[in-house]
Amino acid sequence: MADERPFINFHRPCIGDEEIEEVVACIRSGWLTTGSRARRFEEDFKNYIGAKFAVAMNSCTAALHLALEAIGLQAGDLVLVPTMTFGATAEVVRYFDAIPVFVDSNPDDFCMDMGHAAQILEKIASGSEIKGLKTKSARRVKAIIPVHFGGRPADIVNCKKLCRNFDLRLIEDCAHVCPAYYRREDGTNAMAGSEADIACYSFYANKTITTGEGGMATTDNEAWADRMRVMSLHGISKDAWKRFTRSGSWFYEIVAPGYKYNITDIAASIGIHQLRKADIFFQERRRIAALYDSIFGKEEDIAIVSERAGTSSSCHLYCIRVPAKIRNTLIEDLKERAIGTSVHYVPLHMHPYYRERYGFSEGDFPVSEKLYSESVSLPIYPGLGDSEIEYIAGNVISCVKKLLAKGCGA
Repeated sequence: MADERPFINFHRPCIGDEEIEEVVACIRSGWLTTGSRARRFEEDFKNYIGAKFAVAMNSCTAALHLALEAIGLQAGDLVLVPTMTFGATAEVVRYFDAIPVFVDSNPDDFCMDMGHAAQILEKIASGSEIKGLKTKSARRVKAIIPVHFGGRPADIVNCKKLCRNFDLRLIEDCAHVCPAYYRREDGTNAMAGSEADIACYSFYANKTITTGEGGMATTDNEAWADRMRVMSLHGISKDAWKRFTRSGSWFYEIVAPGYKYNITDIAASIGIHQLRKADIFFQERRRIAALYDSIFGKEEDIAIVSERAGTSSSCHLYCIRVPAKIRNTLIEDLKERAIGTSVHYVPLHMHPYYRERYGFSEGDFPVSEKLYSESVSLPIYPGLGDSEIEYIAGNVISCVKKLLAKGCGA
């Protein structure tokens, strides 16, 4: 059947003439690396998020890394991260020889369970043993990194309470949101990332807005912003990109052993126009998700993932849950029907590195493990046609029914 119709990719970027023309203009200008377009992208982005400062980088991973460097993470420090996330959220902690402390998920929205996080923090404070820490001795917990999973805002209200109670820095992993919204305690709405100490965004190819590869860190703390900017380009003390311009100087000084994390003007050229479409993309993704919901909501053997009350998801991912015994076969059957899918994510504690280094085993984070075993991510992006959505949903339903009738995996 796959040969009879075009393959529906799991993701297709939505790039228009505006992005293409800006890239061409950038190339013709003769300035390809970090320059005026990168700075314009930063200005536009901080204004969009409502932050005082924004630092563009070549990935969200770089942004997370430099966010932790800016707040002073040290070897041996602890950082709470969800086990249900992409590798970047925890690996940046290991860059410092610090320790990621995994937290289980909410069963409804896949986000970090703040109740579980509170229990872990209490145990650490009392010197009690927790999974993944080989010693009971008290250690400094420096930060917490909640992830807005699939675009659904994490419970930032309760996360901020934990930060106040345990003196933590809040670093939001906003790789899946631009934008998404949640309700504050006072009833007003906040954009995801806008209340973090530092928020880190991704512009990878399949994200809500893209630069191909790219990221951004936003903050209201000028010292942190300055530090991230310096560290993003070799630890050079002033805007290095200006040294080749009429207004710049050849002279510079290295004040710290920095990194090569700067974004190019070519990438920023795409980002400038993607950002201007962010609200349009947001509405289109939500429309597609609502159409999926209306179809799958009638099915007993397919569970949809709903938003928590008071939140508006960016709908970066559209995940469904099916009986674990048919999940893997369902993915293969959909591929045969020309439908691309994915799984988000294999929980970090199940990967060889974290399992072997910290002694994790099956059953340590039961909610995340169950979500992983049952979840399938379906295509969702602007430009996905209604007929494609109906074709995807119809085949998911028919395949699920057929597999369950056959007793697949039993």
